Amino acid sequence: MSSAPGFARRARRHPSFAIGAVLVVALLLAAVLSLFWTPHPAAEIDIASKLQGPSARHWLGTDSLGRDIASQLLVGAQASIVVGVVAVGIGMLFGVALGCLAAARGGWVDEIVMRASDFTFAFPALLTALMLSAIQGPGLVTSIVAIGIFNVPVFARIARASAGVVWAREYVLAARTSGLGPLAITRVHVLPNIASPLVVQATIAFATAILAEAALSYLGLGTQPPQPSWGRMLNEAQAQMFQAPILAVWPGLAIVLAVLGLNLLGDGLRDLWDPKLARRR
Repeated sequence: MSSAPGFARRARRHPSFAIGAVLVVALLLAAVLSLFWTPHPAAEIDIASKLQGPSARHWLGTDSLGRDIASQLLVGAQASIVVGVVAVGIGMLFGVALGCLAAARGGWVDEIVMRASDFTFAFPALLTALMLSAIQGPGLVTSIVAIGIFNVPVFARIARASAGVVWAREYVLAARTSGLGPLAITRVHVLPNIASPLVVQATIAFATAILAEAALSYLGLGTQPPQPSWGRMLNEAQAQMFQAPILAVWPGLAIVLAVLGLNLLGDGLRDLWDPKLARRR
């Protein structure tokens, strides 16, 4: 892998990485800013000001209950980031552990892990959320658990494939000959060498988690009132599509930009960490 200065120089010249990084930083800044300040309280209802267009007081207008759209978008970024970070973290934690275990042990352990992954793929995040909602009710935790469970087999497969390549390398064979155990080899040799594809997958999974959270909130299974959510804003905008269609534009645009930024960032990282592409830049 190239040095940090060389990587930074190539990253600045890589359009996908640069644009993606700007969009992701904007998403993070919006969420952090909303913790301390919003133009108006996000859940404040002002019926007298409902369905107003953009103005100096309400930068993006108001919804059918008079709530400030800009404030809801800023606070809604919090739910997207929380779900993305925690759900992807769950997927990485359990998925990478299972994938590395399968690669290290092989045989029946590998077979069980892969078949369990196939079984989990049969239950997408939406279906898992429906089942969990029937048990413990809808909410942010339901979204996190459902999306996290869906991410486990994704990371398990990537970790297992990448780790399998590392286990066949000469330096790993030499480490095994010297008496180093599977756990130590995984920690010292395998994990550092499979970090790049895992980080790239994490950015893509983050984007998928934001889409899944928006879909679950749109269906009423995700973030619950009064906490703003981009998905629920889209749901509420349905009733006003002919009277105020712009209400659906703002949350839709926020979701598109967040997902686009994460996907571009992931594509950029994949290109920058590819040794063949790195030599060309």
